[in-house]
Amino acid sequence: MKMGLRDANQNFSKAIKAVKAGKVVVLTERGKPIATIQPYRTATTDREAMQQLEQEGILRPNANAGIIRESSTPVRIKGVSLSRTLRQIRDED
Repeated sequence: MKMGLRDANQNFSKAIKAVKAGKVVVLTERGKPIATIQPYRTATTDREAMQQLEQEGILRPNANAGIIRESSTPVRIKGVSLSRTLRQIRDED
């Protein structure tokens, strides 16, 4: 459904009714399309949710993403463990 800006401004409820009915409303200015109003679609899968967040500018994909290995082994460190250090700090307070 195409709608001029003036018509959309004066009959916005008409445009919203069309969107609620599942239609896409194309807003035009001097006959040229400038924007769309469309029904909001919720993501049904994780991938769709990620794509939706990317399109909204909330999420930015990592260009340098690597492969996550399931069989990686933890790195052994020398010294006092982190959990023991945290316990000591909490006991001091």
